Amino acid sequence: MTAPDPMQLRERLVDVGEIRMRVLEQGTGPAVVMCHGFPGLAHSWRHQLPVIAAAGHRAVAVDMRGYGGTDRPTDPAAYSRTHTVADLVGLLDALAIDDAVFIGHDFGAGLVWDLPQWAPGRVRGLFQLSVPRAETSPVLPSSAYARVATQHFFHMHYFQQPGVAEAELDADPAGFLSRVFWALSGGYRYVDIFKHVSEGNGYLDVLPVAPRLPWPWLSEEEFGHYVQEFTRTGFTGGLNWYRAADHVWAEKQERPDQPITLPVLFVTGDRDPVRQITGAGSMDAMRASVPGLLGVHVIPGAGHFVQMEAPTQVNDLLVDFLTR
Repeated sequence: MTAPDPMQLRERLVDVGEIRMRVLEQGTGPAVVMCHGFPGLAHSWRHQLPVIAAAGHRAVAVDMRGYGGTDRPTDPAAYSRTHTVADLVGLLDALAIDDAVFIGHDFGAGLVWDLPQWAPGRVRGLFQLSVPRAETSPVLPSSAYARVATQHFFHMHYFQQPGVAEAELDADPAGFLSRVFWALSGGYRYVDIFKHVSEGNGYLDVLPVAPRLPWPWLSEEEFGHYVQEFTRTGFTGGLNWYRAADHVWAEKQERPDQPITLPVLFVTGDRDPVRQITGAGSMDAMRASVPGLLGVHVIPGAGHFVQMEAPTQVNDLLVDFLTR
């Protein structure tokens, strides 16, 4: 029997302890684990998987807890940092990986920022996208979200009440996904949705109608994969990451953030709404709390989904980081 080609993309379900995770793998060598955000999937790393493998590494992209082919607990408390860190440690154990470089995007970046402290010895370095490291706020997240929502529509507040957002999003996965992908991309100015008030509005009411596919960075086939998966699973699992914010905050009161001295590279798009909202001060705060930061790279024209919108630039930076 011919042995499988390690350079071919492989998909499997992995028992990581509490749950099973769907994993995409390609290549052999030192491991690189990719953690997506909302509304992502392991598929969000389709441009990185073959490049990492070709560079002599074992590329591992997962559907995060609550997403795609991974198990989807219904209780938001099951998405606390204790549970989500255990998923990734359990993944390394199940795949017989001692340590890995971790790549995070969106809420995946938030989780990955915590890994050096919460899973010491299992992390070689961090390649972070879009969301800079920030100090844990003294204010309960749900209270902070509610305060912002008195000024304008704020999705993180809208997501808090179980059943509300999914009633809207599950009814039209294709419509929601096209609007949110477009609104967060470099083709639109996401902060324009803040012109809308919270009262009486759902997320689809404030998001712009997207132009027809294909877009320069997203084909109809690629988009169709997201639609198929979220039509099958619904959005509750993904929304639970936001509903777990207070649980994560409470855990961090008992475990204050420590400086990150491991090698770190941070990449964002100059049109990423996270960058536009948090401003230059967030970069200064990150530099202060991440002594291992090797650099910050801002990619012109790219929005929130920088690994998909500007894959060549991101991959060049990533391969250079891995070879260091």
